Amino acid sequence: MRVPATTRGRVLAGLGMAAAVVFFLTTVPFHRNWFDLHVYYGAVEHWTGGDPIYDYLRPGTHYGFTYPPFAALCMLPMTLVDWHSALAVSQLMNVAAAAVILHVCLDSVIRRESRHRWFAYTAAACMLALLEPVRDTVSFGQVNLLLLALVLADCRLLTAGRARFPSLGRLAGLGIGLAAAIKLTPAIFICYLLITRRWRAAGVAIGTASGATLLAAWAAPTASRTFWTEAMWNTDRVGSLAYVSNQSWQGMLARLTEPFAEPSRAVWAVGVVLLLWLWARRARQAVAAGDELAGFALTGAAACLVSPVTWVHHLVWLIPALAVLADKGLRADPGGRRRRRLLTWALVSYAVLCSSMVWLWRWNDGGAPGFLGANAYVWMALFLLLLLPLGEPGADRGGPYAQSGPYAQSGPSATMGLCAHATASPSPSVPVSWLSEQPASPTRPGSKPAPSGSAG
Repeated sequence: MRVPATTRGRVLAGLGMAAAVVFFLTTVPFHRNWFDLHVYYGAVEHWTGGDPIYDYLRPGTHYGFTYPPFAALCMLPMTLVDWHSALAVSQLMNVAAAAVILHVCLDSVIRRESRHRWFAYTAAACMLALLEPVRDTVSFGQVNLLLLALVLADCRLLTAGRARFPSLGRLAGLGIGLAAAIKLTPAIFICYLLITRRWRAAGVAIGTASGATLLAAWAAPTASRTFWTEAMWNTDRVGSLAYVSNQSWQGMLARLTEPFAEPSRAVWAVGVVLLLWLWARRARQAVAAGDELAGFALTGAAACLVSPVTWVHHLVWLIPALAVLADKGLRADPGGRRRRRLLTWALVSYAVLCSSMVWLWRWNDGGAPGFLGANAYVWMALFLLLLLPLGEPGADRGGPYAQSGPYAQSGPSATMGLCAHATASPSPSVPVSWLSEQPASPTRPGSKPAPSGSAG
């Protein structure tokens, strides 16, 4: 996009973009009315009143608290304020988390491509706010942006942290450990650290997650026992697996077989094993190439696929993959086919994640086309896992996140930086010979009726 030449023009353009986004967000359908935050708030009040937290159900629904007990401990401060204050604090925390996500994913590309950093960040923030998983996370009152920010903070520590702030670099793994203790899905990032042989960071993550879980067991032994022996395994608490908002491998199988039969657990398990094998192979390639953000992006895509329940708001884990796509495209040779292919893929993927297309097949009654459309996010996550371009050893990794060592890194690259404008000083691109032009499946998974976040 063409950036206004004057400061006044850029200020007016930034205000115009922000106003348009705010207008859209306040008028768009599918606002979730803070459903999950209501569950959190009601559950901790129920708990502090002397009742078991996992017995709580939001009035008029069968949805209750589904997170580990450590998450409940973290939410206890909500009992000190009224509902509106809790809502305000929740939204401020989402804004802070979004700022961390944008910085880790985009700072490198914005420094490289734009002369007007504040304007680039404004445009990127507007684009981030339009993503359907982000909108649903905010309107549900969910915690996904906070968890993604914690995990990406470790990405930063694994790259710039060790080179620029060695003492902070030793804390890598802390954010992943906390995120895994709050919700189970981020635990796959501990596996990422293990398979890529970051033993110290993996140890910090495992120690943090274990310590937080033991703290919860000491502070709330009954709740801990109930969660780990009962609530964690009760899938009825999180809603129907076949609901169109469940954009995971398990959800796709459920939509294929229900209402005639339950999905085969053997087929699901075989698929998960294959997906994890592919993820492990590609993640190791990414780290060997010094492409840490791509490794985190692949892990996020794998998490969306293998988790039994991946509601639409969980798909914030795909944001780093958009960053990698856009960054690789902007680094490619201007005018080249690879640049056009990657930037087109990034824009199409972004557009799909902003859409509400899967609601066209909410009842999954459209035959084969309906089955393809109802699982569009599953296809997108699979394409990203298969085809996300990676760096290669020896490629240029200059920039603010560069470091030396076996896992030298170009650092957080970019995504919605597309919008951020580029006064192109393109860096050499890293070829991926087997990248093919795969169409990203269009869709936005609809959200679930409103569980308080799945244990997955």
